Amino acid sequence: MSQLFCASLIMCVLFVVNEETNGADRNPPAPYKVGRSVVIAPAGMVATSQPLAAQVGLDILKQGGNAIDAAIATDAAMGLMEPMSCGIGGDLFVIVWDAKSRKLYGLNASGRSPLKATRKVFADKGLHNIPETGPLSWSVPGCVDGWDEFRRKFGTMSFEKLLQPSIDYAEKGFPVSEVIAGYWQAGERTLSRDRDWARVYLTGDDHHAPRTGEVFKNPALARCYREIANDGRDAFYKGRIAEQIVAFSEKRGGLFSKDDFQNHTSCWIDPVKTTYRGYDVWELPPPGQGIAALQMLNILEGYDLKKLGPSSPDWWHLFIEAKKLAYADRAKFYADPEFAKVPVAELIGKPYADSRRKSIDLNKVLTGIEPGDPKLGKSDTIYLCVVDKDRNCVSMIQSNYFGFGSGLAPAELGFALQNRGALFALDEKHANRLEPGKHPFHTIIPALVTKDGKPWFVFGVMGGDMQPQGHVEVLVNMIDFGMNVQQAGEAPRIEHTGSATPTGLPETKGGGTVKAEQGLAPEIVKELMRRGHRVEWVNRNGGGYQGILIDPTTGMLHGASEARKDGAAAGY
Repeated sequence: MSQLFCASLIMCVLFVVNEETNGADRNPPAPYKVGRSVVIAPAGMVATSQPLAAQVGLDILKQGGNAIDAAIATDAAMGLMEPMSCGIGGDLFVIVWDAKSRKLYGLNASGRSPLKATRKVFADKGLHNIPETGPLSWSVPGCVDGWDEFRRKFGTMSFEKLLQPSIDYAEKGFPVSEVIAGYWQAGERTLSRDRDWARVYLTGDDHHAPRTGEVFKNPALARCYREIANDGRDAFYKGRIAEQIVAFSEKRGGLFSKDDFQNHTSCWIDPVKTTYRGYDVWELPPPGQGIAALQMLNILEGYDLKKLGPSSPDWWHLFIEAKKLAYADRAKFYADPEFAKVPVAELIGKPYADSRRKSIDLNKVLTGIEPGDPKLGKSDTIYLCVVDKDRNCVSMIQSNYFGFGSGLAPAELGFALQNRGALFALDEKHANRLEPGKHPFHTIIPALVTKDGKPWFVFGVMGGDMQPQGHVEVLVNMIDFGMNVQQAGEAPRIEHTGSATPTGLPETKGGGTVKAEQGLAPEIVKELMRRGHRVEWVNRNGGGYQGILIDPTTGMLHGASEARKDGAAAGY
């Protein structure tokens, strides 16, 4: 299963850096050279990780739809075109800038645990952890209800209009793009083990994963989209789709009931912010991990990063240490606020950052800080952002968690069921402990930056543990190092991962592992190692980035989609 679930890393080749390393590409002068130009347009723009999906959203904008309409249409296309990463069997989170009210809104469209899901159920089965895949990892999919809430509050078009492009592609077929084909092929063996999965996701007489450029159809998903287009969100939560999921759950040993779907609701929430060098950076509060990015920025604001520059080992050392401190808090405090008291205001406050910053030594690594749950690093996700002619802005992230989610779903539905329930703890003392009807901790986080009370930058980074780290790297690249939106996302990254021993206990010696992308200068890596960091080279870190900046001087839209994905920024 590991090939499938680590699909986002299939291009990576790992090897431990040592003092003999001298063959890696040297770090070019900052700002880094990039493979793509910034996309600049005056009216509207969509950016996501599949070019055809971006065009679907752009067509909606051109037809008079707003950013909310375009985001839903784009996300539906992504559920078809990158099915291992997202779909209507998963969850979504959104930050919206409403141009009319000049306010930000947040939407938590994630599902809850089944009402039958108690810790006793797992104890009776002799389980000390929730399985990462299979029927016991399920939580209720929140995506479709999120679309509905989102559309009714801000949208202008019907589901019929928004889903029709994806219905057409599902019935007539679409050519699979290169990176996504790689993800698909990595999961081919696992998909072939289950007859239901093989019927949906493998093709041809030899039942293979579709290759680059091969046309793929999904008539089962087209039928689901038609039912949603005709009957709205109830088609998913009260109609045939829910009935088939519950029947499938009963057949496979899951815990779903009809009540889990009929009672499901999304939650409108207030985004939270910190200031960073005059910019307001907005994230959503727990159960997501967005405030980890805010905690890191608060710590880093105490250093003159602009003076250090992107090629400085000091910058990267400070980044890694700030991450460790924020993620230690994440492991302890982040949970569903309906069930646990989460001290959000205190965690993202400047005084708390001042106290935490005192733990950092510029010359050596922090050790003894417990890493977060190692399961959090595995995630397949899509991110999209949209800005329309009126400057409504949407920052949306959507995911199945692992590649193809739980590894199970009825063939008649044509989409994967997520495995977000695997992120619950079975420790009764843990804030994120499993309880019936509870949201699990979530990795997926959208972001948005305002300046002087106006939207400035809409962006996100995919990839489990990488997401808050990626948010910080992109913002520091732009605000401190002066990179444009494309350079900021394509510049070589570092990802710090909290490792664990086979027993599951934290490995404090060395303080985890630093994954350094090719393109960083070997001198940076050697200096990090001298300070005590354990470093591995990778060709590419996980995740992927899209962003749209609104130029405050010209009003033009500057869009970016970096080359770690198939993505595109499309504007008009």
